[in-house]
Amino acid sequence: MTQTVNLAGLTINQNLFDFIEHQALPESGLSSTQFWQNFADIINDLSDDNANLLAKRDSLQTQIDHWHQANFADKFNFASYKQFLTDIGYLTPVVDDFTISTMNVDAELATIAGPQLVVPIMNARFALNAVNARWGSLYDALYGTDVISSENGAEKTAAYNAVRGAKVIHYAKNYLDQSIPLNNGSHQDVVAYHLNEQQLMVSLHNGEQSSLQHPDAFIGFTGSISQPNTLVFQHHGLHLELVLDADSEIGKSDPSTLSDIILESALTTIMDCEDSVAAVDGEDKVIAYRNWLGLMQGNLTENINKGGQTFTRTMNEDRQYQSLTGDSITLKGRSLMFVRNVGHLMTNNAIIDNQGREVPEGIMDAMITSLIALHDIKGNSKLSNSQEASIYIVKPKMHGPDEVQFADTLFARVEDALSLPRNTIKMGIMDEERRTSVNLKNCIHAAKERVVFINTGFLDRTGDEIHTSMAAGPMARKADIKLTPWISAYEDNNVDTGLACGFSQKAQIGKGMWPIPDQMANMIATKINHVEAGANTAWVPSPTAATLHALHYHRVDVFTLQQELMQRKSASLDDILTIPLATNTNWSDTEIAEELDNNAQGILGYVVRWIDQGIGCSKVPDINDVGLMEDRATLRISSQHIANWLHHGICTPQQVQISLEKMAKIVDGQNAHDPSYLAMSDDFANNIAFKAACSLVFEGAKQPSGYTEPLLHQFRLDKKACG
Repeated sequence: MTQTVNLAGLTINQNLFDFIEHQALPESGLSSTQFWQNFADIINDLSDDNANLLAKRDSLQTQIDHWHQANFADKFNFASYKQFLTDIGYLTPVVDDFTISTMNVDAELATIAGPQLVVPIMNARFALNAVNARWGSLYDALYGTDVISSENGAEKTAAYNAVRGAKVIHYAKNYLDQSIPLNNGSHQDVVAYHLNEQQLMVSLHNGEQSSLQHPDAFIGFTGSISQPNTLVFQHHGLHLELVLDADSEIGKSDPSTLSDIILESALTTIMDCEDSVAAVDGEDKVIAYRNWLGLMQGNLTENINKGGQTFTRTMNEDRQYQSLTGDSITLKGRSLMFVRNVGHLMTNNAIIDNQGREVPEGIMDAMITSLIALHDIKGNSKLSNSQEASIYIVKPKMHGPDEVQFADTLFARVEDALSLPRNTIKMGIMDEERRTSVNLKNCIHAAKERVVFINTGFLDRTGDEIHTSMAAGPMARKADIKLTPWISAYEDNNVDTGLACGFSQKAQIGKGMWPIPDQMANMIATKINHVEAGANTAWVPSPTAATLHALHYHRVDVFTLQQELMQRKSASLDDILTIPLATNTNWSDTEIAEELDNNAQGILGYVVRWIDQGIGCSKVPDINDVGLMEDRATLRISSQHIANWLHHGICTPQQVQISLEKMAKIVDGQNAHDPSYLAMSDDFANNIAFKAACSLVFEGAKQPSGYTEPLLHQFRLDKKACG
């Protein structure tokens, strides 16, 4: 039995209690009695409100199901459907125009545009890699990825391949010509970068001298004026650094001694307590909270073994330079960190309230992650996160303005409990549920004094689209859903609404994840679309991807573009409400089997790691062995899609079971190299992970909003109980 502590009417997991008492509370300025009593008061006052919001979700879903069932045969009239959604309160009357009034926002969110990382906070190594990804080597990012082709002898080899290196250098210097162009010539032709007391000058191979087209782009250096080691520049608000090193392997072969280009890359990072982790009890939550504390105190470390060498990874210091006038320049060495709390749905057995109920996990996260962030605000670390004394919390999976209002109330109560000024806690709103996207302006209004971020979540939004309209008819094949009108309208509406509410240069408008971490050339070619859509941030899966995506923000001046986009016609609500139903369900048996296999393989590849190993996000090979970043959002789509086809008789339970068992063997083969992996196909009847996957599909239509968390948590707890 798990040991517990009884305090302030709460029954608290012993590990969680000890962590808060002995690690989180000291130096916070709060007493134990004050903290726990305030926490208990929040739980007692707000838990029923939380439950009522969930009941409203269920009530609306039931009404929508009944409407579709009553109107199914007539292929419902859209105008009637829209009026029905208004009548039941699914669509709310739009508030008058307003501008957000959020104050004390760090520049990384307001006035600089750049990439954003999202990482599972339970993995300290990933968290450190992410927070340190504020700066990244462009040479390394190019050399190690498919952005540089392997043709004509440029393949990656064990030793440095100078042919490939030459391609990298050529690509990178072309980038310099775009971001910090010279008055004459090209960076390709530079044989020396040198400083005088007034400016940076370059010498070209033809003997000519040139200055920068925009001399103010150069802001500082390290070393001496006569022999600089690094030169730092600014373009579109982002910094880049030229490293000059005649002794390095690359620098000694370059006439200018340029050995690397370091880009300011991941401006912000979301430390995720939600979709990318598997935290089902007090012990798991302590791992997440302890890593967050280490990040807020600046002392998180992790021992790394790489290439037979062991070293300790720590958080990067700030970067120091001097200007030509002798002034000191400090640039932030780490990403600005958000913490993503869980949504309103789940409870957690780490704390039991005075009525014997598990506490809503979103309330628990809000109080504890904010307590931990006090250490940053109070200056308990030399490595500051927010220079504006703000706490940044991303709040996911909220359905409509009432739920955003509840989160605003919760954050206000936490601020009072922690003796913080009002609106210290800033809110990131994930625009990833259908009722939020069709009421987005009202959702922003509900948190207009603390909202600092809206971000589209295409994957969860698709899962909610399928579940909300489960009874409307069979959905299109999964790949075809991406081609239906609601998606582009939804993405445009996020930008249109954010700009109309005054987000430009005040808050982030974000776009979703690049899901194929091994295809960086493809990312470079296509993810520019997120910047051209007017988003001042977008998610990337790795530090390398952040460095490469940063190139896009040098190509596009996002804030100038946003001013232009404010003049366009707003996205159509009718398009956003268009349900992605199949226009023709006359699929062959082969086509149905292919769709089932594709979904089943993705479900199993993710679930088996979640249940057996507690891995909430990882690169999972798809049916074609292409590694895809998978988390609960992708799982939600696949399980809901099969559930929809089952509901409408497109396939039978027997067909689905056959597909699941066939794909389990494929997944077993894909994981055969993992010594800790337990094969599902050895015992389908008793394998907990396989049973979890089956439940997600066969019980999918009944899951609240189609979420996967309730079943995943149940089966993960079963697995942990079995040791």
